[in-house]
Amino acid sequence: MSLKIYFLRHGETEYSKHGAFCGAIDPELTPEGTQMAQAFAEAYRSISWAGIYVSPMKRTIATAKPLCDALGIPMQIKDGLREIAYGDWEDREQEDVKQHYGQDYIRWLTEPAWNPPTNGETAVQVASRALPVVAEIESSHKDGNVLVVSHKATIRIILCSLMGIDLGRYRDRIDAPAASVSIIKFDVHGPMLEVLGDRNYMPSELRQRAGT
Repeated sequence: MSLKIYFLRHGETEYSKHGAFCGAIDPELTPEGTQMAQAFAEAYRSISWAGIYVSPMKRTIATAKPLCDALGIPMQIKDGLREIAYGDWEDREQEDVKQHYGQDYIRWLTEPAWNPPTNGETAVQVASRALPVVAEIESSHKDGNVLVVSHKATIRIILCSLMGIDLGRYRDRIDAPAASVSIIKFDVHGPMLEVLGDRNYMPSELRQRAGT
């Protein structure tokens, strides 16, 4: 049996619904986001989980909680899984950022691996704190199923790193909608992407109402 890591993005928040920058700020889930978390727990509770690793943000903890409560599995909080810090852009819409931080915004769009949001983090910095968590999981769990509950940018950066995709393209190559699941299988040939951004476990009406 191989190790499989399920990367679950947290459920919907007002920020994921409307698109303002949200990294270090810590909103609650919307009612739909809570329903997403419950739907995930119902759909995935039959899996035998070897461990559940969670970002310390309220939105990720609330997303993991229904499954942890249902199965009696403790969540392991890992600071390395938190969302990218958007610095001065936090709580701002993209048009506002474009207007007030034009050059930084252009540099970030062009090469986010090395160019951060103003006073925020680069993709390289996120990878440097998130990938050790993945390495810890690989060391602790030689096989079985492990759940990682994290954030849109962080998950995309991790997936790019594991798949050998240039980190500067994480926003262009990988998508991670709210409460979506991506699965990486680790075997003798290295990491293989088996599932990307899946939300088919949700009821169709919830998917239709869900923000990105």
